Amino acid sequence: MRALTLVAAVLLLGGCAALNFVPGAGGTSTVVGESDDFIVVVATHDGETAEALARTHLRDPAKAWMIEDFNGAREFKSGKRVVIPKRPWNLAGVDPTGYQLVPILVYHNLGAQSSGRLVLGVQAFAEQMNYLKREGYRVVSLAEFVEWLRLKRQLPRKSVVLTFDDGYQSFREYAYPVLKKLGFPATLFVYTDYVGASRNALSWEQLKGLAAEGFDVQAHSKTHGDLRRAPGETDAQYAKRMQAELAEPPRLFQRQLGQGVQFLAYPYGRVDDDLLTRVREQGYAAAFTVRRESNPSFARPLRISRSQIYSEMTLEQFARNLNLFHHETLR
Repeated sequence: MRALTLVAAVLLLGGCAALNFVPGAGGTSTVVGESDDFIVVVATHDGETAEALARTHLRDPAKAWMIEDFNGAREFKSGKRVVIPKRPWNLAGVDPTGYQLVPILVYHNLGAQSSGRLVLGVQAFAEQMNYLKREGYRVVSLAEFVEWLRLKRQLPRKSVVLTFDDGYQSFREYAYPVLKKLGFPATLFVYTDYVGASRNALSWEQLKGLAAEGFDVQAHSKTHGDLRRAPGETDAQYAKRMQAELAEPPRLFQRQLGQGVQFLAYPYGRVDDDLLTRVREQGYAAAFTVRRESNPSFARPLRISRSQIYSEMTLEQFARNLNLFHHETLR
């Protein structure tokens, strides 16, 4: 598509719907054509940004990613023709060269300093989050990601999802200020036996407050035990244990937070076919393992991968988890 002119690309992707080329101006850019699906403008000064164009022509600067992704640039020189999509044009993220991937990162505990593999120092965490912002990544919510799997929304090309497991108090102390400053959404996967169990655990009241501020709270089972059938465990014993582990948390979330849960993170990322059946029966819309790879739009919804971030990772190693595209000739 890059080999075509922008106008030809619009005609092709718009199902050959004709563009009406019209004189006119929009803010600091001149409108030269418009169809039901696209607007074509000419930038009238150097440094015209996708955000400014989105604010002027789409009435929403948050849609700047659509202009960036379609044109392959964030800023434009004077005289440059820019195509502005009015609506999504590639829900699955697939093109002739391959397909889009979305990394989901998983954190556990945070601290003033790094300690062991799973306690990441706040300075390193802030450095990682600022890297995402600086490099133009779009942090999307887990709900938006699942809508993408259902082909109900298009995601930005540089999408990433942030998740935090277990329900540590350190999320509120260390992660919350960084995420709020940058405007990043995140999901907390909480196992209910841990809530309020110690001074290191978030309370139901704190979780309710975080949910009210837009942070997503989802299930991580009841006890954080291995959810696979144990050796020697009978059908009746396993069914009873899964009733507690999978069915009780949504009811408790509803009672304590006033909202149910749709998603489950498998403790330790462990899952097998028998467990998949139980999770499906309980009505979970999506479930997440811990496997170091990014996800295509056709990922299995009950085996979605997440990449664990360890405290010893350098920023370069962190960035390697942000795999955004699988190159493959699909013609």
